[in-house]
Amino acid sequence: MSDSLSGSCGAGGCGPRGPLTPEQEQILFGHGTEYPGSSPLNHEKREGAYHCAACGALLFRSTTKYESGSGWPSFWAAEPNAVATHKDTSHGMVRTEAHCAQCEGHLGHVFPDGPPPTGQRYCMNGLALDFRPDPQRATSAGGATAMDHTSGWAS
Repeated sequence: MSDSLSGSCGAGGCGPRGPLTPEQEQILFGHGTEYPGSSPLNHEKREGAYHCAACGALLFRSTTKYESGSGWPSFWAAEPNAVATHKDTSHGMVRTEAHCAQCEGHLGHVFPDGPPPTGQRYCMNGLALDFRPDPQRATSAGGATAMDHTSGWAS
């Protein structure tokens, strides 16, 4: 297992989080799905960024998260080139699977029933995500901040 973001990723994990739990391994590298409504990230309202739990890649920002009613954390847009997709015909259904473009960990699925402006619903497994609160929002009250798209934090 590699502890650096540039190392290879796999079932043992990589990146800043350390080893993955067996449940995370099953979702990310066994293409599993967590039970709907089971993720604490469904109720996460703080500003911040959502990273891949396996490799630490920045995937989504809290500004694109919304309540879809699906039971899974949902977003209407991913960070550019962060999430790759392919056709998934498992379980007798045809869906679009979403996976981390960096480590290829399974994140969830994308559906064409999301809100404007994209019309997309990135329906993600919470165990595949690592939420990192915006540290400036945690220490300052109010006021708009510009997002630094290279680090995932407000600047």
